[in-house]
Amino acid sequence: MLDELLGRAELKERIAELEDERDALAGQLEGESDRRTEAVRARQEAEAEVNRLEDRITELEDRVERLSGDEEGLDFRGTEELRGERLREVLRRLESMSTDSEGALTAAVPDEQSLSSAVETAFGDRASLVRRATPCVALTDDAGLVSLALSPPRLPDQFDAWSDGFELERDWFLPDSATVVALVRSDLFALGHYEDGRLVYETGFESDVKSAHSKGGFSQRRFERIRDGQIDDHLDECHDVLDESLDSDDDLVVLGERTVLGAFRDRSVLTATVDASGDPEEALQTASREFWTTRLYRI
Repeated sequence: MLDELLGRAELKERIAELEDERDALAGQLEGESDRRTEAVRARQEAEAEVNRLEDRITELEDRVERLSGDEEGLDFRGTEELRGERLREVLRRLESMSTDSEGALTAAVPDEQSLSSAVETAFGDRASLVRRATPCVALTDDAGLVSLALSPPRLPDQFDAWSDGFELERDWFLPDSATVVALVRSDLFALGHYEDGRLVYETGFESDVKSAHSKGGFSQRRFERIRDGQIDDHLDECHDVLDESLDSDDDLVVLGERTVLGAFRDRSVLTATVDASGDPEEALQTASREFWTTRLYRI
């Protein structure tokens, strides 16, 4: 009653209306800020993608220019994916090759720009095919009986050597008893080791991680923070399992999604991106089979 007599009731209603209006404007401002942030990030991502594509175009143009001078129709005599027993048989044949003291050339070539003069001379006008096969280990002999390249899972440091046989190391191509392989996705982990060339599954688990979000603004940012936190928790659990499972002499290979592999490079001798789905054991088998595959190029 007193508020009505003094006119306070109307004033309080007006204050409440202004507070509601203030809150609404604050919400709009936050939304606009989120949208501006999202727009800036989208522009930066677009610029990065444009730069990547421009670099790729330049790379392809350089490759076309190099190949334009090649002999017309020059191509591989064939290619083959080698794994398992087929890979072992091909390696046995190459290891049995015997020549004079400097009759067989073995060369590790990491990229197109790394062909040594020995490789250029030995392969002659087909050296461009070695470039196309990189990264690879190139093999040939002075009689031209063997002319091929192998793209193994573990490429050694660059070298070239003439010898009385091909200088191949099995661990470039195949796991051994010290090899432990882990598959890491943002929502899955699996671990196994090798016994007599066979993968033995040890452990694995899946984590509850939110899937992709399609909305924008504040809702998306909050969603992404929650999802990033879930992924971080998942990766922490993966590290815990590795800490408990690995011995000091284990040779760890980590396979999985590109976005999470960086978290394991400090503890792994090798990481590689693979596409593997299914439950942990099935995904680990698929990823390992994909990784331990060598591509053969007949030059």
